Amino acid sequence: MDDFIAQMPKAELHLHLEGSVEPETLHELDPSSPIEEYRALYRYADFDAFLKAFAVIGKRLRTPEDYALITHRLLERLAAQNVQYAEIIVSAGVVLWKGQEFAPIFDAIHDAALGSPVEVNWILDAIRQFGVEPAMAVAKLAAERVDRGVVAFGIGGSETRGPAEWFPDVFAFARDAGLHLTAHAGEGTTPVSIWAALNLGAERIGHGISAALDEALMRYLREKDIPLEICITSNLVTGVVRRIEDHPVRQLFDAGVPIVLNTDDPAMFGCTLVGEYRLAAERFGFSQPELRTIAENGFRYSWRRNGRLPKT
Repeated sequence: MDDFIAQMPKAELHLHLEGSVEPETLHELDPSSPIEEYRALYRYADFDAFLKAFAVIGKRLRTPEDYALITHRLLERLAAQNVQYAEIIVSAGVVLWKGQEFAPIFDAIHDAALGSPVEVNWILDAIRQFGVEPAMAVAKLAAERVDRGVVAFGIGGSETRGPAEWFPDVFAFARDAGLHLTAHAGEGTTPVSIWAALNLGAERIGHGISAALDEALMRYLREKDIPLEICITSNLVTGVVRRIEDHPVRQLFDAGVPIVLNTDDPAMFGCTLVGEYRLAAERFGFSQPELRTIAENGFRYSWRRNGRLPKT
C-alpha cells in the first residue's frame, strides 16, 4: 500500500501557501529568534487558536523574497510525493491586512513556481470575517491575474463571524471576471453554512464535513457533482472532529459524494498528502481502487486548462 500511494499521481486542491511554512523555514527567514519560539506558534487548542496562529505566521512573511522561498520549499515537498498538480491558495486577504503591496508578492510566487515539475495554479482567498470590502479587493486582485494562473476566488476564515450571505456581490463579480468559485464551509459549523456557500455559486466546498449530517445535502452534492475538499488531519488538529473514528470521510464517500483528499496547512498540522492517503487506507479501510478514484478526482475536479488525467 505504501508503494502504491507513493507512486500514484496526486493532486492538491486545498493547500494554503502560508500554512505550508515549516518552523525551520521561518527560522531560515529570521534566525534572530530561537527555533523553539517558531515551533511554539504551531501549537493550538482549537480552531480559533489556529486562525490566530495562521495570522501570526503570515505576519512573519515580510518580503516578496520570503514568499518566493516558501513557494520553493513547498513545491520541493510536493514533487517528492509525486504530486503532479496543485492549486495553491494564497491568502491575499492577509497580505492586504498587513498593508503589503500584493503585486510584487504574487510576482515572486508566480516566478518561483516556474520550472517546477509540479504544475501550479493559484486561488486567491479572502478572509470572511474581515468583511465585504476587503473581500471585493481580493476578488479584484484575482480578476487582474486570470491570465497568470489565478483560476479561482474563495473565502476562508471564520464561518460564524463572516457568513456567506455577506458576499453575493463579490462572488458575482468574480464569476463575471471568469474566475471559478470556492468557499470554506461546513468545517466546524452546520450544513446551513454549506448551503449558503452553494447559494453563492461555490463549485467546490473546502472541508464540508458537516454535509454528513444532512441527507438532502449529500444527495444534492452527488447529483450536482460538487466535490468536497476533505482534510482529515486538519479537522483533527483543529478539534472540529474530536476523534478520528468520528470523521465522516468514509460516510461521505459511501454516500456517493465526490471527495478529494488534501493537506490544508501541512506544516501547521504536521501532515503530508501521502500521509492523508495512508490514513484513509489504515483507519477508514479505503482500498487501492477507491484511493485511485479519489486521486483521480483531484485532477477531474481541478480547474486546470487541461482536464485530462495524468499518465500512470
